Amino acid sequence: MDPRYTQLADLLVRHSTKLKKDEHVLIEAFDIPVEMTIAIIRAARAVGAHAHVAERSGRIVAELYRGEEKNLAMWGEYDLERMKRMHAYLGVRGGHNVSEQTLVKGDEMKRAARLYSKPVHFEQRVNHTKWCVLRWPSASMAQLAGKSTEAFEDFYFKVCCVDYARMDAACAPLATRMRATDRVQITGPGETNLSFSIKNIGTVPCCGDKNIPDGECFTAPVRDSVNGVLHYNTATVYNGQSFDNVRLVFRHGKIVEASCVGDSAKLNEIFDTDEGARYIGEFAIGFNPHITHPMKDILFDEKIAGSFHFTPGRCYDETDNGNQSEIHWDLVCIQREDFGGGTIAFDGEVIRKDGLFVVDDLKGLNPDRLA
Repeated sequence: MDPRYTQLADLLVRHSTKLKKDEHVLIEAFDIPVEMTIAIIRAARAVGAHAHVAERSGRIVAELYRGEEKNLAMWGEYDLERMKRMHAYLGVRGGHNVSEQTLVKGDEMKRAARLYSKPVHFEQRVNHTKWCVLRWPSASMAQLAGKSTEAFEDFYFKVCCVDYARMDAACAPLATRMRATDRVQITGPGETNLSFSIKNIGTVPCCGDKNIPDGECFTAPVRDSVNGVLHYNTATVYNGQSFDNVRLVFRHGKIVEASCVGDSAKLNEIFDTDEGARYIGEFAIGFNPHITHPMKDILFDEKIAGSFHFTPGRCYDETDNGNQSEIHWDLVCIQREDFGGGTIAFDGEVIRKDGLFVVDDLKGLNPDRLA
């Protein structure tokens, strides 16, 4: 047993989900070592909780997504009933090939989202359990990150096991500011100039609760308030397909133009999934000090120090702006000087410039302090 597995398992059980005696937790293990699953079972047992396990394969799930509607519906009903009996959920998601789901056609993915993902995860798990989701390091991820497998594993455990209590304390002033803010203005290289309101939406600091690794504070824009142009500078993978240099134009909250380097037709097909896919469901500021460069894995990239993400699609219940969709796509923009810089202003006051917080109460979130 790698001692780092035990450390991470304890973090997931004691900090992220705060499992208690006699609570039930579902461990959904996608292509991860058996030893890690056992480490989580033991950590749950140590606090008196009851662990349930669903072992998954990325290839098998992709094939199931291609199934007939009645098959997907029954699968969804079965797993929904189990999820309703759980107090907590831990999704540990490995994968040998990040492009595995390219096998699934667009209409098949929409059907799977409607019949399985939406009822089981987006409606039940997200809203009615204590949950945390994390990736598991693999050779495929190491390759995307440009690292050797061993170096990436070292990076992974360093990033995942930061001092989240310290981060949480440093994030509190940012959450307070966001709750009091009306207008947000974002500038960046080229055409990026975006404005919107977050008034009365609510704010959620994320410091090891819902995702590992973590390090963000999120809200959502007032649905129809977004105007301007945003040019993302971080490549992303959606359903196994890569998109780079995504450029969006907003008018009264709606994405009225969408382009990218590569398959712009596919990009627009995603935004045409439903009406809500062309509106924004989340705005979040990232600050994990150990994540500095994108690796086409959103659970890492959305936490990059000096970044923010602006998410087309469904909003969260805690920050409800009324936007509903089958998609929730965290697209990331890095504002550090080495990525072209940029500013974030709250009600006319610049609070972050070139990726660094510049007001005194937020400087504790800068990498030199958090790390």
